[in-house]
Amino acid sequence: MRVNALVVDLGLLGVGAWDFIERVSGALPGLGIVVCTGRSTVSQRVRGLRLGADDWVTKPCHPEEVLARVEAVVRRRKRASERVDSGPMVAGALEIRADQFQAFVHGASVDLTRREFEVLQLLAQAEGKVLQREEIYQAVWGYAMAHGDRSVDVFIRKVRQKLERASPEWSYIHTHFGVGYRFDAERPEGSEDSDAATRAEPTLARPTPAELAPGSSAPAEPAPADPATDRMPADPFEETDSNRSPLLAG
Repeated sequence: MRVNALVVDLGLLGVGAWDFIERVSGALPGLGIVVCTGRSTVSQRVRGLRLGADDWVTKPCHPEEVLARVEAVVRRRKRASERVDSGPMVAGALEIRADQFQAFVHGASVDLTRREFEVLQLLAQAEGKVLQREEIYQAVWGYAMAHGDRSVDVFIRKVRQKLERASPEWSYIHTHFGVGYRFDAERPEGSEDSDAATRAEPTLARPTPAELAPGSSAPAEPAPADPATDRMPADPFEETDSNRSPLLAG
């Protein structure tokens, strides 16, 4: 029998509960994890979701709600497993590997959590289409988004920050204010123009030190004669009474 989801009670696991969630989600990325436990704080719920839990239910709760949440998690896992056979997706310097639930830049892992990867993969598969926040939430979390929920924005920001650190020369996730988000690998505006300007900048030839040194044998253009006197201008380095050093004066 294949296990598709796991319901975890943190109270029963004790102090090793957090480590258990992290190890299971890392070893079995296709397995859904639903935490069903007693009263908890916001920081505890956030910690559990970041470690790999797919959903969180607070007891006391109705068994049908727990079952519905488990079914939603299994549906997401199923859709994810069906996309594994499509092969890696490449955009810019980014490679998205569904078989590893991870993205890579030049062979180095972007270090996405499973939920972050699901958000990125969903946007990338939309092929440039703008996805609404509610649409993203329904597809990734498995149920309708509550009014005022900012989970999508939080995860988009985390994914974007990791992509910017790993691949600063590309911009991948674009915001459409009031609508949602779009995935498209684009270079930051002006980066190509600045590169082209740098390549096209002419290099001026500079005189060598030998040509600048006094007494150099490098050829020089003679100064034009004064038309009033038909005489060549005086050599500025020629010693005369006006520029002779006082120490050498008789």
